Amino acid sequence: MTLEQMRKRKKQLGYTNAELSNLTGIPLGTLNKILAGATKNPRQENMEALEKVLNDTTYQYGYVSAAPYIIREGAVVYDGESGEKKPGEFTIEDYYNLPDDKRVELIDGVFYDMAAPSITHQIINGSVYNQITNYIKEKKGRCLPLVSPVDVKLDADNKTMVQPDVLVVCDRELVTEKCVEGGPDFVMEVVSPSSIFRDYVRKAGKYAEAGVREYWIVDPQKETVMVYHFPEDATPSLYPLKGRIPVGIFNNELEIDFDEFRD
Repeated sequence: MTLEQMRKRKKQLGYTNAELSNLTGIPLGTLNKILAGATKNPRQENMEALEKVLNDTTYQYGYVSAAPYIIREGAVVYDGESGEKKPGEFTIEDYYNLPDDKRVELIDGVFYDMAAPSITHQIINGSVYNQITNYIKEKKGRCLPLVSPVDVKLDADNKTMVQPDVLVVCDRELVTEKCVEGGPDFVMEVVSPSSIFRDYVRKAGKYAEAGVREYWIVDPQKETVMVYHFPEDATPSLYPLKGRIPVGIFNNELEIDFDEFRD
């Protein structure tokens, strides 16, 4: 694959240089120089890593009947009624027009497929949701805990609709029959192999911009929990996926016990 072909493939998949750096393991500065053509003799292992990621058929696109349909991240979507649309052009109207059996998220006008969650994924969701629910009931609080699938419309531009795994909304005026309109106070995402870059990169920025106060990224493969406290801390805290982790929106009075679901 030539450098020009790599650039075209990267554009087709919709990757930023930062995302491609994470996928390949190539430092961002090095990757920027390679793609800009500034590095005349790039290392062979870097070029092989780039080619492997860009040729991965996991990220190909497809067509299903006449409805927009994403198979994997970054793909171009086809809408039989309105013609071909490019990433960034889809709206919440397109989201609601999808077939009922297609579970996707819409982020900045791009559809992302949501694979069926694993058993571990569901166990973690249920445990965290139950612990938060029990705490709020005990304290007779007004905050509303919710568990996926729940639509959350983050932006006012009509191009983002996500489904966090667990969320807490303390302003109940944001909750409508159809979705949550605006940023929840607390969001937790459990990482799966198909959602790594969405959860770590794309959603972190979107949640911060939408006013989410606390964002947890639970990674069963790495056995870690990354905790962001927006907007106070730009750098997240990293915990092992065990023991107790305090919930900041409840002034650390609630501690989620990650050993509970292992018993």
